[in-house]
Amino acid sequence: MAHFIDRRLNGKNKSAVNRQRFIRRYKEQLKKAVSDAVSRRSIQDMDQGESVSIPSKDITEPVFHQGQGGHREIVHPGNDRFVQGDSVDRPQGGQGQGAGKGDASNQGDGEDEFVFEISKDEYLDLLFDDLELPNLQKNDVSRLVEMKTHRAGYTANGVPANINIVRSLQNSLARRIALQAGKKRRLKELENAYQQALLAETDSKDNKKWLRQLQQEMTELRRRIDAVPYIDTFDLRYNHYVKRPEPSSQAVMFCLMDVSGSMDQATKEMAKRFYILLYLFLTRSYQNVEVVFIRHHTQAKEVNEHDFFYSQETGGTIVSSALQLMIEIQQVRYPATQWNIYAAQASDGDNWADDSPLCGKLLAEQILPFVRYFAYIEITNRAHQSLWYQYEQVSQRWPQFAMENIRQVEEIYPVFRELFRKQTA
Repeated sequence: MAHFIDRRLNGKNKSAVNRQRFIRRYKEQLKKAVSDAVSRRSIQDMDQGESVSIPSKDITEPVFHQGQGGHREIVHPGNDRFVQGDSVDRPQGGQGQGAGKGDASNQGDGEDEFVFEISKDEYLDLLFDDLELPNLQKNDVSRLVEMKTHRAGYTANGVPANINIVRSLQNSLARRIALQAGKKRRLKELENAYQQALLAETDSKDNKKWLRQLQQEMTELRRRIDAVPYIDTFDLRYNHYVKRPEPSSQAVMFCLMDVSGSMDQATKEMAKRFYILLYLFLTRSYQNVEVVFIRHHTQAKEVNEHDFFYSQETGGTIVSSALQLMIEIQQVRYPATQWNIYAAQASDGDNWADDSPLCGKLLAEQILPFVRYFAYIEITNRAHQSLWYQYEQVSQRWPQFAMENIRQVEEIYPVFRELFRKQTA
């Protein structure tokens, strides 16, 4: 069976069609590897490319081969160690698959995992695949622009993955007709003349010379006709795609982060990882979306992006201060009739006891009636505090309010995908 592999090079010596086919075929394995990489990366490297490893058994492909055929009778020996359903221990070190543990051995063989380099854009595409801002609606003023891909005819240049076979073959046929039509007509005339000369049945020197001339000219014409290639690079046409801005509803995302003394360094790092994922998702998927950063301890303050992630300020805990500041900013700068309002709050759940009921009241009466979606993320391994139980009561009455608990770094990305997964119609 013949195998055809496109090895034409483009962009940094990579075969785009094979690369995109590989990403489509092993998308689930790549997404899992990207999900695992999120928890390993430093905060500064969250938007970089990645080297992902795929087990060799996952990239094996089915192969057709010729069977032995005929009637065969085979007796397979049994064993006296295992029966169906038994669990078999994994081989010890040095017995295949490059385990990398245990003592050296002179037996066994195996294959290392397949390592695949993905670019920054491919990494972010896999990271935010099938995610969206929930309940996004069009309001009076439209400034949020989503970039959508549209067909825009054909182009003479492109990557092999976008080649249009029908249009390319049409161009090939037109070119061959234009280059061969005159020669084929002349060849037909010569063939008729040759046949007439043969029917003359004369052995004169002039007739033989005429026949040789006709044969030579027909041979040259056939060579020139055959020299016209079936398809040429001039014939190739590619589907042309352009990204066009499509005005949608304008939106604002409020990011509220607890930086009080009860938030230890590890907890703050997890909160920052969540917000960096959220910020990358918003800036990559939407254009002109506004983000408001609010840090709070006993007092809340609107800060810029750098201070939000790197400021060392801390103090006690009064969560309602952040909610009240959000309400004030929203009423002055982001009217609910013109903006889709979103919010994400991260905290360890520790709050001044008398403040938690006020937080629930502010959410239920002054925030949730105007927001499209509010996500609360509690980052703690301890038992839930009063703030969690107040928010639970709120979530039962407001479907646009979501709560999730994060206990360790590995849970950040799954929780993020759960909060912002694309909703089905």
